[in-house]
Amino acid sequence: MTKLNVLTIAQAREKLRAGEITSVELTEACLKAADDAKTLNAVVHATPEIALEQAKAADARLAAGDAPDLCGIPLGIKDLFCTKGVASQAASGILEGFKPEYESTVTSQLFDAGAVMIGKLNMDEFAMGSSNETSVYGNVINPWRRDNDETALTPGGSSGGSASAVAADLCLAATGTDTGGSIRQPAAFVGITGLKPTYGRVSRWGIVAFASSLDQAGPMTKSVRDCAIMLGAMAGHDPKDSTSADLAVPDFEAMLTGDIKGQTIGIPKEYRMDGMPEEIEALWAEGRAMLEDAGATIVDISLPHTKYALPAYYVVAPAEASSNLARYDGVRYGHRAKLSHGDGITEMYEKTRAEGFGDEVKRRIMIGTYVLSAGFYDAYYNRARRVRALIKKDFEDAFEAGVDAILTPATPSAAFELGQEFDDPVQMYLNDVFTVTVNLAGLPGIAVPAGLDKQGLPLGLQLIGKPWEEGALMNVAQAIEDRAGFVSKPSKWW
Repeated sequence: MTKLNVLTIAQAREKLRAGEITSVELTEACLKAADDAKTLNAVVHATPEIALEQAKAADARLAAGDAPDLCGIPLGIKDLFCTKGVASQAASGILEGFKPEYESTVTSQLFDAGAVMIGKLNMDEFAMGSSNETSVYGNVINPWRRDNDETALTPGGSSGGSASAVAADLCLAATGTDTGGSIRQPAAFVGITGLKPTYGRVSRWGIVAFASSLDQAGPMTKSVRDCAIMLGAMAGHDPKDSTSADLAVPDFEAMLTGDIKGQTIGIPKEYRMDGMPEEIEALWAEGRAMLEDAGATIVDISLPHTKYALPAYYVVAPAEASSNLARYDGVRYGHRAKLSHGDGITEMYEKTRAEGFGDEVKRRIMIGTYVLSAGFYDAYYNRARRVRALIKKDFEDAFEAGVDAILTPATPSAAFELGQEFDDPVQMYLNDVFTVTVNLAGLPGIAVPAGLDKQGLPLGLQLIGKPWEEGALMNVAQAIEDRAGFVSKPSKWW
């Protein structure tokens, strides 16, 4: 029998329901794979006891014939999701020792559906980063390597632990969050599928906030079908989240016919960047050809305000972060600095935050505080909000003109070396160039693996869809997946 941990959700579901395997066997295979992969540093809080307990309960449900789609499926949970009684640190020193007394809505729904948690996964601190190098737990390593080269590569960020864990088969799928590309960029770097749903489709309650008007949780999986299955369990209205949409959750999986005949796919000219690697350009052209082969009409479109997206994002996101992260003060939970005699509450705040936050988080808090300050609020924050509205309007105009989905590259390059771009934060921020517009406009976006570069590293394509039409978007992604036939896996070296 093939190793159980390499199965997709859909394959495992079939075997579990047929009684060919048990959830306990499947979970044990994943726990062993995770234990053998400590070098990757993807799992930071292993939860084997919880996992086996959940697996036994899932087996009982399966035996009784009461088994939802995710029943018995081992998942990894990004460290940003609060999990009751299990460390939930957002990969930050300031939340050291924090074990929530409650479950996030997303994990609650996944566990209600019978899913199994193998552990909490590494990430960039407070989801701020594009390479998973800002974590208090240390860097996550991409399971992929360049041909004949042992250089450690980034798995992308901020959901780098989730990406690495799924690509290395430590779990069948994982939760991620996406504020400016943090599901789609890492998915592309490790050759898996990652979906950022429409803003409001998935509850944010119990997920540690970075930028509240941009954050959205989504699935990171081994196939488009698995994305559809997992999103069905994650999505839904939540009265505890005021931004959660009160909309029915369709059967996303049933919408995956792969038939996109007669659909119109837009190619935005503004995504052709100066200095874009030829391989990314070639992959984009291949994606276009695949969709034409599937019967879609390809049209060139313009999203004129795209060039302002990164600067607008790096004003709006830090502004919201500085406000959200004000609550970490050493008073109620998490880290508190040791104080000297005579120190008052101001010194406690200053020392606790100086010790608890990493450099990238401090940088963004300072930028955010600056752009929200009295003299600069109009010059920066209000202007960025106006730009955001224009970016949203660009997409609305394209969809109103008859475009069903938009095809772009997912990333400006393949995975790069850890430490390579870290000295210059702006270079790092440029990794989000193709993804931030989707968050600013609140739209659904999906990254699908579509090929390998000349050094043998995965490359992904991104599809952007209409609001609330994740099913239709995944169906277009299915057409690419069917034609790309991407089945490559990293060679095991860890």
